[in-house]
Amino acid sequence: MRCQPNSQPQVYNWLKNKQTCLLCDESTDGGNAICTSCEAELPWLGEHCQVCALPLPSHGLTCGACLRKPPSFTRVEAPWRYAFPVDSLITRFKHQAKWPMGRLLGELLSQHLQHAFDDGLSRPDWLLPVPLAEQRQRQRGFNQAALLTQWIAEPLQLPWQAHGLQRRIDTPAQQQLDAATRKRNLRRAFALSPAVPIDGLHLALVDDVLTTGATAESLARLLKKAGAARVDVYCLARTPKPGD
Repeated sequence: MRCQPNSQPQVYNWLKNKQTCLLCDESTDGGNAICTSCEAELPWLGEHCQVCALPLPSHGLTCGACLRKPPSFTRVEAPWRYAFPVDSLITRFKHQAKWPMGRLLGELLSQHLQHAFDDGLSRPDWLLPVPLAEQRQRQRGFNQAALLTQWIAEPLQLPWQAHGLQRRIDTPAQQQLDAATRKRNLRRAFALSPAVPIDGLHLALVDDVLTTGATAESLARLLKKAGAARVDVYCLARTPKPGD
């Protein structure tokens, strides 16, 4: 399988019987490209806010921010905290085009979601990747959220719409900004594709990391105003509060 968009592509055969762990290079004992020991040591999210998935010390709590002002999305599902080695894998996938890293995380996210569905989480009608501005996507060569959406849609047998959401304004990179600046950045940044019917549907946004939730809130609010019945967020990792 060709996994890199360059002249000398790094190749990882996802269908071979004996996988090699992408973290420690040992042989794996399952269908994913990660061994049992490395998978167990990933920074699993643990106890978290029932709405935004912010890491919390106890089970079944809702964080203060969601209590004070409930977000437009209903629930965030994320397997991990944004910590080593997941943060490194996401960075290498997103900024260095190491597609096997993203594919591994996408496979594990799909398994996490399947467990959540089995436990009663409502299945969405559509998956929608968080969009990139055209210039940024041309520079990067791909939209990591769209790839993740494809990789979780196939095993979960969920429909997805690659261009259901559009980014009209190329806002500055969000990573180093505080919550208030992120919100100002995102005003009028997004638009809906007129070809995508969403009235009365349950939708799920897909992205790599949820930090302040400003992007998810902006998109969920847009979708709810257009008639969506419910909006969830599926992502790889959730950042903790600064200092936690």
